[in-house]
Amino acid sequence: MNDQIIAIDVRAAELGDKSPRQGVQDLVRPRIYGRLAEEGCSKDIAYLVLHPAVNFMHHYLIEPLQAHGKAVFGLNTRYVNNDSTLLVERVIQDIGAGVKFLRERGYKRVVYIGNSGGGSVGTLYQAQAENLTIETTPDGLSIDLYQEDLPPVDAIVLASCHIGRGRHFGMSLDPSVIDERDLTRTDPDLDMFNPKNGPPYDKDWLERYAAAQHTRHQRITDWALARLREIDAMPDEAGITDEAFLIHRTYARPQVLDPTIDPNDRPVASSIWGGAKATNYSASILGRFTTLRSYLSQWSLLGRAADGPARLAETSVPVINIRFSADEGTYPSLSQEYSDAAKGRCDDYTLKDARHFPYKQENGAEIIAELADTIAEWGDRA
Repeated sequence: MNDQIIAIDVRAAELGDKSPRQGVQDLVRPRIYGRLAEEGCSKDIAYLVLHPAVNFMHHYLIEPLQAHGKAVFGLNTRYVNNDSTLLVERVIQDIGAGVKFLRERGYKRVVYIGNSGGGSVGTLYQAQAENLTIETTPDGLSIDLYQEDLPPVDAIVLASCHIGRGRHFGMSLDPSVIDERDLTRTDPDLDMFNPKNGPPYDKDWLERYAAAQHTRHQRITDWALARLREIDAMPDEAGITDEAFLIHRTYARPQVLDPTIDPNDRPVASSIWGGAKATNYSASILGRFTTLRSYLSQWSLLGRAADGPARLAETSVPVINIRFSADEGTYPSLSQEYSDAAKGRCDDYTLKDARHFPYKQENGAEIIAELADTIAEWGDRA
């Protein structure tokens, strides 16, 4: 099939030196790219699938949905393959440019597919498309968003969505870190990899663990805010507007080693990226490289996409929440929050045996076909 690579110019920042811009993506020319698969499809509906930082131009749903006669736009944001400087407020601007393109292309209905990390930014997008309230980034800098650049979608598909970047990050932080500058120093009493603690993990220990995760998360946020106050107080001639930093050990979730916590059909001791301990200590995982302003927008609880269900509750469109029954990274109780947030307008579907990346499974083709069938059928009646 003859798919098209689409380039879309996004409205450039208009606030000059006070614009919360991040990297060459914003400084030079905000332009995003996508893959449009529409050959043989009607103009009745188009699906837009997007992740804030992962390349979805090759998403596994594109061909199966196109085979149903449904146009699919796999769109990347300006932060594709590098979220170290990502601003969520710019991500929704990019989503809006994609939706606007499909509207101008003549599609009668546009349905957003939020897969994995694409879910919470999609719910934020729709909430702001229905009622634009964002005037600043979480650090207080003005952001130039316009209602006309955020056309609403007609429905939302959630497929294996995590809870939101900020909450997901906080639930994943390793609370046994003693020194933020030292990868190795560990408090053994809070180390999930210390056999003395489990698995299985005691309920009281898990409560202490979660409290310590929250404390570390808040400590990083407080430090970032304080450091930005110092930077913002510097004279303009200093030329300093932001600062890069590292966050070590950001994927230590007891659920990975203990399947009795929020149980589903997931395999034991494997995160979505592989071995549990190797993932946690990896040099290139979940929020490892970031900047002060990006951290606040993307990984802190101050971020607008920190809580996907809360943003979904601010929308009014039909929703389908598709849970992957063997998901290693999105657990049932958290997925349920999305359904509860859209109660009365949300359909639920469980995709049996599906792990977070079904295309890696031996029976992945069958699972993906069932997923595409479900989305296409639901989209026709939503």
